Amino acid sequence: MRIARFIAAGFGTGYAKPAPGTVASAAAVLTGAGWMLLSPLALALAALVATFGGFLAVRRAAVQGDPGWVVIDEVAGQWIALLALTRPTIPGLIAAFVLFRVFDITKFGPVGWADRQRGAFGVMADDVIAGAMAALVLGVVRSLRPDLLL
Repeated sequence: MRIARFIAAGFGTGYAKPAPGTVASAAAVLTGAGWMLLSPLALALAALVATFGGFLAVRRAAVQGDPGWVVIDEVAGQWIALLALTRPTIPGLIAAFVLFRVFDITKFGPVGWADRQRGAFGVMADDVIAGAMAALVLGVVRSLRPDLLL
């Protein structure tokens, strides 16, 4: 149970004050950039592990609702957003961070639907969808104006 809670807390970033979700997202941008530099597939694998491992950790930790300290969902979602970048550049990383946080905080469209779901699925799904939406926007920007993300 202790390991599950540590994972659910985003390896401790969930205990940051006053904005654990933002701290976890910022940490995910930095670590995600590292995964990107390691290998083209490393970030995708990390996002997959964070998503499914996060689901299992949240379920195992018997989390009720979506408490602020549970931020593995932010890590997974932020890494999914970063998948739209071909390489880690400062403008690209900032854009991925801002877009993910905007979709996560505003609960726009399907993010809001997922946020209303119960259990570990609901905890993880809203941020996974927010990450996918951010990645979609970044992909469109990258195809129309690649110079903006360099």
